[in-house]
Amino acid sequence: MKKLFASLGLMFALLSPNLVLAEDAAPAPAPEAAAVESAAPAMAAPAEAAAPAAEAPAPAPAAAPAAEAPKLDSGATAWMLTSTALVLLMTIPGLALFYGGMVRKKNVLGTMMQSFAITAMITVLWMVAGYSIAFDTTGMAKGVTNFYSFFGSFSKAFLSGMGKDSLTGVIPESVFMTFQMTFAIITPALIAGAFADRMKFSAMMWFTGLWSLLVYAPIAHMVWSGDGGFMWDMGVLDFAGGTVVHINAGVAGLVAALVLGPRLGYGKEPMAPHNLTLTVMGAAMLWVGWFGFNAGSAVAADGRAGMAMAVTQIATGAAALGWMFAEWMSKGKPSVLGIASGAVAGLVAITPASGFVGPTGGLVIGIVAGVVCFWSATSLKRMLKYDDSLDAFGVHGIGGIVGAILTGYFAVESIGGTAGSMAQVVTQIEGVLITIAYTAIGTYIILKVLDLVMGLRVTEEQEREGLDIALHGERVE
Repeated sequence: MKKLFASLGLMFALLSPNLVLAEDAAPAPAPEAAAVESAAPAMAAPAEAAAPAAEAPAPAPAAAPAAEAPKLDSGATAWMLTSTALVLLMTIPGLALFYGGMVRKKNVLGTMMQSFAITAMITVLWMVAGYSIAFDTTGMAKGVTNFYSFFGSFSKAFLSGMGKDSLTGVIPESVFMTFQMTFAIITPALIAGAFADRMKFSAMMWFTGLWSLLVYAPIAHMVWSGDGGFMWDMGVLDFAGGTVVHINAGVAGLVAALVLGPRLGYGKEPMAPHNLTLTVMGAAMLWVGWFGFNAGSAVAADGRAGMAMAVTQIATGAAALGWMFAEWMSKGKPSVLGIASGAVAGLVAITPASGFVGPTGGLVIGIVAGVVCFWSATSLKRMLKYDDSLDAFGVHGIGGIVGAILTGYFAVESIGGTAGSMAQVVTQIEGVLITIAYTAIGTYIILKVLDLVMGLRVTEEQEREGLDIALHGERVE
């Protein structure tokens, strides 16, 4: 617990960049080594005179060749271009359809509008500042904890320094930047499911923009920016976004649902999905697009990407069945909405593990996620009496937590370089708790400030009329 409190203190303190916990400087070379390295062939002439004339001085060792600069890999680049398109497909139209089918008919356009508008706005904000906050490594070094361990500098703002030939590893930086942009897009779009049917469109836009820069980008930086990143140095494993995307979005959604309060008539009036055909189509698109999400996070077209794809498919099928059978046993019938939600729960849970676990781990993670997320989206929600409209927390928050923790146990060293252990499970739990705390506090502050300045919720009259007409002047006939 001491380690956790220290971690939270570091995150919320504006540490001076000069106040670092640096490792000791490397010791100076031993005198003998220095003497050997400084001896030149000409200096050895007197000693050579005493040696037999037939012996010539040994030639100086050849200098080590310079490290070869990274070269563009066309195969990896082609795969990452494809993955980027697949992940964008997850939000528009995938998530828009998935969420749009689950709301009442009077709110379907407003719900789909949220996904579309978020896609447009985050695209611009990521270019302006989000990418720099998340992935700029200025001032970072392994084992050094400072301000830049939590928040990237602005040296990459407006994509400064990114040219046609700039590389990230073996792919163009422009491709890597756009790939990560699609993650930044879908994360706040997921949150919208928690406050569906009741938030002002203007407040939603302000909240999404601020949250993306002040919550999402810093968490992404801590986990994914490399040596010097706070949770990266802790050893937290998150291959494709269990903490960065799903726990982050799920917890933010829960906080938003609590701050806004329940929908009018919640628990008293029927609020059944108006078109499950749209929802199933959206879930299918999410399933297909998720291969770009998980296998694409290998940033290569290699065996690790292939294994990530395999375990993603296995976990998703297992979770869909787990939710279906749990619902069948508890309610007497398996529902279409249930199996679709179970599939999404499996996709969520395998996300942090996809580049670290093998098929058996993927199977277990999927089964556990399907059953636990069914419980959280039904029993837990009723027990705690919060109105998470489309189960953003129940599926993404809980599923992300399940996947993140089980990654620590099922990780396979030959796949991801880290072997599963109880020590790693503890590290994963610490990462989960840090993410929950930072996201909950940051989200709450943003929402309360916006509520004070402009108000968050539509009027009762607008909510009863429906967001389509009240906010956008349109309706589905």
